[in-house]
Amino acid sequence: MSTIRIKRAYDPPAEDDGMRILVDRLWPRGLRRDQARIDLWLKEVAPSTELRRWFGHDPARWPEFQDRYRAELSGSAALESLLDIARQGKPATLVFGARDTLHNNAVVLQQLCEDHA
Repeated sequence: MSTIRIKRAYDPPAEDDGMRILVDRLWPRGLRRDQARIDLWLKEVAPSTELRRWFGHDPARWPEFQDRYRAELSGSAALESLLDIARQGKPATLVFGARDTLHNNAVVLQQLCEDHA
């Protein structure tokens, strides 16, 4: 299993990022596509609009968000695609737009990839 990192979309791309995968349903505001250097946009692996709005990046809702998000991802073809990429053994970086680097969907996806290692 490769090393799966997470990184804000607004942080500059680095050589060691490997494959850069955007894991948000919406393109990050104010970010030009050429600046982002995204190799794959996996919109389908992002939380549903309803779940994203409910969570609102409220740390108090983080534990329940993780449970609800994992439930949404159960049996997801997009999650399987992400796990297949991770299993290739090459570096990959999950790119997200949220300001909060500790409470966002990329953190959950990174943990899922590690759990399936």
